[in-house]
Amino acid sequence: MVDEADKRRLEELEARIEAAKTPEETKHHSEEHYSQAQLAWRMVIELVAGLMIGFGIGYGLDILLGTTPIFLVLFILFGLAAGVLTMMRSVKEVQEKRTRAAEEEGQENGN
Repeated sequence: MVDEADKRRLEELEARIEAAKTPEETKHHSEEHYSQAQLAWRMVIELVAGLMIGFGIGYGLDILLGTTPIFLVLFILFGLAAGVLTMMRSVKEVQEKRTRAAEEEGQENGN
Protein backbone atom coordinates (compact mmCIF):
# COMPACT_ATOMS: atom_id res chain seq x y z
CA MET A 1 0.00 0.00 0.00
CA VAL A 2 1.10 3.54 -0.71
CA ASP A 3 1.10 5.83 2.26
CA GLU A 4 0.26 9.53 2.18
CA ALA A 5 3.92 10.74 2.28
CA ASP A 6 4.85 8.70 -0.81
CA LYS A 7 1.79 10.01 -2.67
CA ARG A 8 2.75 13.59 -1.88
CA ARG A 9 6.36 13.01 -2.99
CA LEU A 10 5.13 11.46 -6.23
CA GLU A 11 2.85 14.45 -6.92
CA GLU A 12 5.72 16.87 -6.22
CA LEU A 13 7.95 14.91 -8.59
CA GLU A 14 5.30 15.01 -11.33
CA ALA A 15 4.93 18.77 -10.84
CA ARG A 16 8.71 19.27 -11.16
CA ILE A 17 8.79 17.13 -14.31
CA GLU A 18 5.99 19.20 -15.87
CA ALA A 19 7.77 22.42 -14.92
CA ALA A 20 10.97 21.15 -16.53
CA LYS A 21 9.09 20.25 -19.72
CA THR A 22 7.74 23.76 -20.27
CA PRO A 23 10.08 25.72 -22.54
CA GLU A 24 11.74 28.81 -21.16
CA GLU A 25 11.14 32.13 -22.85
CA THR A 26 14.08 32.93 -25.07
CA LYS A 27 15.21 36.50 -25.35
CA HIS A 28 15.62 38.08 -28.73
CA HIS A 29 19.23 38.88 -29.60
CA SER A 30 18.59 42.61 -29.40
CA GLU A 31 17.17 42.29 -25.88
CA GLU A 32 20.39 40.89 -24.42
CA HIS A 33 22.48 43.13 -22.26
CA TYR A 34 26.13 43.13 -23.16
CA SER A 35 28.99 43.74 -20.81
CA GLN A 36 31.54 46.42 -21.57
CA ALA A 37 34.12 43.79 -22.49
CA GLN A 38 31.82 42.23 -25.08
CA LEU A 39 31.20 45.63 -26.65
CA ALA A 40 34.92 46.36 -26.73
CA TRP A 41 35.67 43.04 -28.43
CA ARG A 42 32.91 43.64 -30.94
CA MET A 43 34.44 46.99 -31.89
CA VAL A 44 37.97 45.56 -32.11
CA ILE A 45 36.75 42.78 -34.38
CA GLU A 46 34.91 45.28 -36.60
CA LEU A 47 38.05 47.40 -36.94
CA VAL A 48 40.33 44.44 -37.67
CA ALA A 49 37.83 43.02 -40.18
CA GLY A 50 37.81 46.31 -42.07
CA LEU A 51 41.59 46.40 -42.14
CA MET A 52 41.87 42.79 -43.29
CA ILE A 53 39.32 43.21 -46.07
CA GLY A 54 41.11 46.36 -47.25
CA PHE A 55 44.44 44.53 -47.13
CA GLY A 56 43.05 41.62 -49.15
CA ILE A 57 41.52 43.82 -51.84
CA GLY A 58 44.60 46.02 -52.13
CA TYR A 59 47.02 43.11 -52.22
CA GLY A 60 44.89 41.31 -54.80
CA LEU A 61 44.72 44.35 -57.05
CA ASP A 62 48.47 44.93 -56.80
CA ILE A 63 49.15 41.31 -57.77
CA LEU A 64 46.64 41.39 -60.66
CA LEU A 65 47.82 44.71 -62.04
CA GLY A 66 51.51 44.24 -61.23
CA THR A 67 51.74 47.61 -59.52
CA THR A 68 53.72 48.79 -56.57
CA PRO A 69 51.84 48.51 -53.27
CA ILE A 70 49.83 51.66 -53.98
CA PHE A 71 46.50 49.80 -53.94
CA LEU A 72 47.55 47.94 -50.80
CA VAL A 73 48.14 51.19 -48.94
CA LEU A 74 45.05 52.83 -50.41
CA PHE A 75 42.68 49.99 -49.54
CA ILE A 76 44.16 49.54 -46.06
CA LEU A 77 43.25 53.18 -45.42
CA PHE A 78 39.77 52.57 -46.86
CA GLY A 79 39.44 49.50 -44.64
CA LEU A 80 40.50 51.51 -41.60
CA ALA A 81 37.93 54.19 -42.41
CA ALA A 82 35.22 51.56 -42.91
CA GLY A 83 36.14 49.86 -39.63
CA VAL A 84 35.99 53.15 -37.73
CA LEU A 85 32.61 54.00 -39.29
CA THR A 86 31.27 50.59 -38.31
CA MET A 87 32.56 51.07 -34.77
CA MET A 88 30.87 54.45 -34.56
CA ARG A 89 27.57 52.93 -35.73
CA SER A 90 27.87 50.26 -33.04
CA VAL A 91 28.50 52.89 -30.38
CA LYS A 92 25.51 54.89 -31.57
CA GLU A 93 23.29 51.77 -31.52
CA VAL A 94 24.35 50.88 -27.96
CA GLN A 95 23.91 54.47 -26.83
CA GLU A 96 20.38 54.62 -28.26
CA LYS A 97 19.43 51.34 -26.58
CA ARG A 98 20.71 52.57 -23.22
CA THR A 99 18.90 55.88 -23.61
CA ARG A 100 15.64 54.08 -24.44
CA ALA A 101 16.10 51.73 -21.49
CA ALA A 102 16.76 54.67 -19.14
CA GLU A 103 13.67 56.51 -20.43
CA GLU A 104 11.50 53.41 -19.99
CA GLU A 105 12.85 52.88 -16.49
CA GLY A 106 12.16 56.52 -15.66
CA GLN A 107 8.60 56.21 -16.94
CA GLU A 108 8.03 53.07 -14.89
CA ASN A 109 9.39 54.69 -11.74
CA GLY A 110 7.40 57.89 -12.39
CA ASN A 111 4.07 56.06 -12.48
